[in-house]
Amino acid sequence: MLSSYKNIITWLVKILIGVGSFAFIYWRLKDDLTTENLLTLKNSFLLPSAYCLLTFCILLVPINWGIESYKWKLITNPIENISFKTANKSVYAGLCVGNLAPGRATEFLAKILFFKPDNRPTITLLHFVNGMFQLSITIVFGLLALVCKFDTGNGLSSAQFLGIGIFCMLLLAFFLMFVFKFNTLQKWIFGLFKKSLSAKSLPYSFTKNSIVKLFSLSALRYVIFTTQFVLILKIFYEGNINASILASVCIYFLFTTVLPMISFIEPAIRAAIAILVFRNTDINEISLVLTAVLLWLINIVLPSIMGYLIILSEKFDPDSNRDNLFKK
Repeated sequence: MLSSYKNIITWLVKILIGVGSFAFIYWRLKDDLTTENLLTLKNSFLLPSAYCLLTFCILLVPINWGIESYKWKLITNPIENISFKTANKSVYAGLCVGNLAPGRATEFLAKILFFKPDNRPTITLLHFVNGMFQLSITIVFGLLALVCKFDTGNGLSSAQFLGIGIFCMLLLAFFLMFVFKFNTLQKWIFGLFKKSLSAKSLPYSFTKNSIVKLFSLSALRYVIFTTQFVLILKIFYEGNINASILASVCIYFLFTTVLPMISFIEPAIRAAIAILVFRNTDINEISLVLTAVLLWLINIVLPSIMGYLIILSEKFDPDSNRDNLFKK
């Protein structure tokens, strides 16, 4: 009888995850896909080249998240050696659950379920450190783009440019501190919540080889989703993609990554950022909005659907002494 209740609760949680995740997706889309935007979308796909560009962009999705899965396996390997398949499931499940909170703050809740219970506190911290590797690449390319655009005029004052630069450098410094003082910070963070948790922190160190690999893979991912943005933009924009537009793409990713996003106004924030960073180009607002929406659908929504199917297919094991809470 107790087992039946636990199974019912498990399925209710899974259903709530699905309802919450896809309700958020609908909430975001309903304001972006206006009649005017849909008409522009329809007209843009009258050309065969649009389907080729979209297909190529979609083909890059499993490569993008496959690299992220390999990064996840690589960074967690010293704590627990999981297979690439398990890492892939962990990443996709995390994408689905990440839709439930601003800034994808809940993503780690699903990812850590594929690891042993004793390892999860350290794995949780590694999730955020893994994200910092990607963030650092985004900051570096974004700052370089800002420098290039600053000379040609990008609407930012010297004070604003300096403020953004200082803020980004502080983020990078915080990240480097986490990498080189991981064990010290791990014990301090765990100690804030529970002293016994701090005592159970697992020793971990980043090697020079692992740091180079993680940065390289993060840079490769950056190239891939920047390429996806350009491919989708070409569906709606007939002009040439010049250096100024590429710099604007880098700045767009910088701002949308660094600035905190609140779920119910996230679309408005992203649209405003796109309009700001592309203001000196001849790309119209509708094209920018549709590019951002399609990129989000392809890179987040499609993988989220796969992640939800993974969550549904995995059997939840209520016994915390087992190796995984999700177990075939």
